[in-house]
Amino acid sequence: MKALWIALIVIVVVVLMIGGWLINGLNHVVRLDEAVNSAWAQIDNQLQRRNDLIPNLVNTVKGYAAQEKDVFLKVTELRSQWGKANTQAEKMENANQMSGALGRLLLVAENYPQLKSNQNFLALQSQLEGTENRIAVERMRYNRDVKVFNAYRRTVFGSIFASMRGLTQPREYFEVDESVKAVPAVKF
Repeated sequence: MKALWIALIVIVVVVLMIGGWLINGLNHVVRLDEAVNSAWAQIDNQLQRRNDLIPNLVNTVKGYAAQEKDVFLKVTELRSQWGKANTQAEKMENANQMSGALGRLLLVAENYPQLKSNQNFLALQSQLEGTENRIAVERMRYNRDVKVFNAYRRTVFGSIFASMRGLTQPREYFEVDESVKAVPAVKF
């Protein structure tokens, strides 16, 4: 009788350990997925901040550089596309194009010395540069979380837990578009 109780206790302990391991594994993959979602939300937040600053910067520069219409039109067009983007992929593409357009906008400003001394422009430029830095940091954090999630999803038990939670697709990295990597030409 005593042996039966010991065997029963051992079985219960083993079942509880396996159950605990299973629950922990299922919860871990969800925590990793939520970390990726949270990191994306921070990127989204910073991109929205940038899009809120752009009209002020464009209007300030536009007053000094009316002949540079194509740059302003592109920035305005990309800003409106941001609001229409529904998926992460569309927002990533728009963000990469916007980075390139803003780089050209700041180069326009370099050609107008009186603009560089305008306090409004300097404040907006500083805000925009700070936002770009924040976006870069958030991109790095997002890509780090995507790496952790994708790596866990590819492990033996991670793939089992991910499939049990319906998280079988790898998450996309936020990569910089090739056109943004090109060094802009500065002409005086």
